[in-house]
Amino acid sequence: MAQYLEPAVSSSPEISLRQAHELALAASQPRYWLHGLLLIATCFTTLVVGAQLQLNFLHNQPAFSLDESLFPLVSMMRHPAQLVLGIPFAATLMLILLAHELGHYITARRYGVQASLPYFIPAPTLIGTLGAFIRIRSRIPSRHALFDIGVAGPIAGFVVALPALVWGTLLSCWEPNLARASELQLGYPQLFRLLAPLAQHSAVRAPFPVADIYFHPVAIAAWVGMFATALNLLPGGQLDGGHLIYALWPRAHKWISRALVVALLGMSPFLWPGWLLWAGVLLSFGGRHPYVPPAEGLGRMRGALAVLALLIFLLSFTPVPFPGTALDPGQVKHGAVRLLRFFR
Repeated sequence: MAQYLEPAVSSSPEISLRQAHELALAASQPRYWLHGLLLIATCFTTLVVGAQLQLNFLHNQPAFSLDESLFPLVSMMRHPAQLVLGIPFAATLMLILLAHELGHYITARRYGVQASLPYFIPAPTLIGTLGAFIRIRSRIPSRHALFDIGVAGPIAGFVVALPALVWGTLLSCWEPNLARASELQLGYPQLFRLLAPLAQHSAVRAPFPVADIYFHPVAIAAWVGMFATALNLLPGGQLDGGHLIYALWPRAHKWISRALVVALLGMSPFLWPGWLLWAGVLLSFGGRHPYVPPAEGLGRMRGALAVLALLIFLLSFTPVPFPGTALDPGQVKHGAVRLLRFFR
């Protein structure tokens, strides 16, 4: 994700020049130690998760156990040599995230835009990370540049995630009992359904549900990478999709962002409570996009890239990423009735 920090410049020319100089100075002195520390920490947390996933896969155990493997740091520290088993998962996921952020970073620098190196976010969760982002610290010169910077990340990440998914699916197997025994079920986007026949299955010849596949950790890493890509392509705020919308239709950006927040709020009780968090993210960072100077028509090439970004979103997005976590419709209705009575 490319977070665009609009430079705060005063109306006074003297102060404006000083602020611009301070901004350029800060941007030219990256904190390599911080980027490196976060990178190492995220590699470690994803290794821990990946090692547990690989052990479960090798021993025919369900992929996720919320009691034992929410973040199996203690068990991994007892047998540190097992961390090597986490390399396939960790390397796949880190490469997808790195490709995404470098897509933003390299394109930004090509336009002379000051951007930070990627900040990785380690987290003791079921996937070991909360993703990564870069910060854009100087003005983007045109909407051409904004579009190119915004679209480069998702495309670069998807280019790495797609072959990883193919490879991971080839390593996966048709095991309905194991797949459905996991305490955390994953909701699969359309691309997983299209590639499901690649999974190993000797006894089954007819098409089978993607939920019956026991996915290899590499495929799970590809799932995480594609889920992150789809979230970033949501068309609102300062997400990658929001940048693309502003570059294409700047006047519509505010209204599309507001409509997205309403949609996410409506989806959260019935599909996945996490959509409530993403609605909050969009509200926190604001629906107003920092001003970017207009440019003449984006041209056919950028139009084709916009279609490609939409296709990536449709193939990667799932409205129910974690089945079984939604609220019961009866509880939602009962809560709404009680809320209405409270305000009467």
